[in-house]
Amino acid sequence: METIVQSVFGEIAALLMMAAVIGFLGIMLRQPLIVSFIAVGLLAGPSALDVVHANEQIGLLSELGITVLLFLVGIKLDVKLIRSLGVVSLLTGLGQVAFTSIFGYLIGLGLGLDQITSLYVAVALTFSSTIIIVKLLSDKREIDSLHGQIALGFLIVQDLVVVLAMIVLSAIGIGTVGQGNGAGSVLTVLLSAVTMLTLVILFVRFVANPLTERLARAPELLVIFAIAQAAIFAAIGDFVGLGKEVGGLLAGVSLASTPYRGTIAARLAPLRDFLLLFFFIALGSSLDLSLLGAHVTGAVIFSLFVLIGNPLIVLVIMGALGYRKRTGFLAGLTVSQISEFSLIFISMGVSLGHVQDDALGLVTMVGLVTIAASTYMITYSHRLYQIFEPLLGVFERKGTPREPPEAGTNPDAGYQVIIFGLGRFGTAIGMRLHKRGIKVLGVDFNPLALRRWHELGLETEFGDATDPEFMAELPLPHAEWIVSTVPIHPTGLSYEDTRATLIQLTRDSCGFRGRIAVASHKPRDTEELFAAGADLVLEPFQDAADRAVDMLCGGAEEERTEIPSIDTEEKQGS
Repeated sequence: METIVQSVFGEIAALLMMAAVIGFLGIMLRQPLIVSFIAVGLLAGPSALDVVHANEQIGLLSELGITVLLFLVGIKLDVKLIRSLGVVSLLTGLGQVAFTSIFGYLIGLGLGLDQITSLYVAVALTFSSTIIIVKLLSDKREIDSLHGQIALGFLIVQDLVVVLAMIVLSAIGIGTVGQGNGAGSVLTVLLSAVTMLTLVILFVRFVANPLTERLARAPELLVIFAIAQAAIFAAIGDFVGLGKEVGGLLAGVSLASTPYRGTIAARLAPLRDFLLLFFFIALGSSLDLSLLGAHVTGAVIFSLFVLIGNPLIVLVIMGALGYRKRTGFLAGLTVSQISEFSLIFISMGVSLGHVQDDALGLVTMVGLVTIAASTYMITYSHRLYQIFEPLLGVFERKGTPREPPEAGTNPDAGYQVIIFGLGRFGTAIGMRLHKRGIKVLGVDFNPLALRRWHELGLETEFGDATDPEFMAELPLPHAEWIVSTVPIHPTGLSYEDTRATLIQLTRDSCGFRGRIAVASHKPRDTEELFAAGADLVLEPFQDAADRAVDMLCGGAEEERTEIPSIDTEEKQGS
């Protein structure tokens, strides 16, 4: 084994095999893959097997993975939604940074740390891992939900704070050369940000559509161009001090308005998942386990502070701004860990002589605990909400005016059919029912899906089928049918079957006496759904095949209803 891994190729091959084996064991133990991949890094790192030596190559693959991930986030951003969520993202992001810095500093002093070390640790604890959060939300298909978009917004605010903090630290650092004054460095970064935004606006306005239309004639070339766009923007962002993350995100935004963004995203998703493996390996292998034992008590206290305090402050701020307690809770869980930037920030302090190595050990242990714990918290966020929901009423303003402006229905409207899940299938059903004069209400917690239904002239309500309070407020008494086209969502190895939850809530809690239809893509689920109380199970592929056979065999052809193109890709979150 040692002979094999002496070459870079052999080392990468060994790491991939370790990732496959440990990932499989993790799945058998019902652990999220992120935890398994960090464990691969720890096992392969200098504190264990010491397999990782090609740090430059692994670091390069890791940075490419980060760039592609944030590029794919940017390419799906809705500019209108960003404008509408800008205030809450800014206030929540800055509020969480201020809260964590102040109270983290006081906790550090209370634990006996000196003032400089307490300040460094407090600032390090304010950073949350955009990479891990985006990956988890993407896996759960919640990156397009309201809480996912808000979380992405205040994570971007955090990233900008990270950039400024590191620039200031470098500018005032002992022994740094050629950095100039701190104010000048910050001004340079701000000017660079404005320049890059201007470049993106001009590219979108004059270049993006005609260029991608020509490139799309060769799909492989379109994908290569997308990767090149992500890499060059990331390189520019890194060069001007904004960071590769911001550059990659802007690269995605520059192509978000093109009609080929869905194709680009679909083709790059497997590459993203492969490259991100090396990010987690690099993160795990960079952690020095020999530094972890000096501050066990402090690490436990700081970890609890991050895991509980950060979500609470987000919940308080979003509640004060008029968002539902559920949205605040789910968004708050995303900041319940510290970031890889936290370790980088402390490492800078060590290299500058401001803090000692044991401070790095303290933050490293906090990172291990919070990353592992928050992975489970985000993965099982809906179950946690059901547990804590009775205690969260104090965090919600009456009326929740900010969620969202287009939501809201007339309880006396007399909707005959209520559809949960406004993706392609749900929209096709809704349009056909509407054309036949049937009163339809669509329910989803993806604001983009709601907006598109409004553009089609259909009525909507923002909400989640797993929220008992929301379900109780729906105009169910006059409805004849409830239709769910929502797929089951992966949460680690298990699945959160929203269909069964919806049936249980409507029948038992809301007293719905009409009929319920649910969609299933797996024939083996049909009997279970009937047993759960469904009156009709829709099997889109089987039903479409039966209809196609009838038409091919000369059956009467009904009038067809054209459905406008919808780019939600079944990402509804109800």
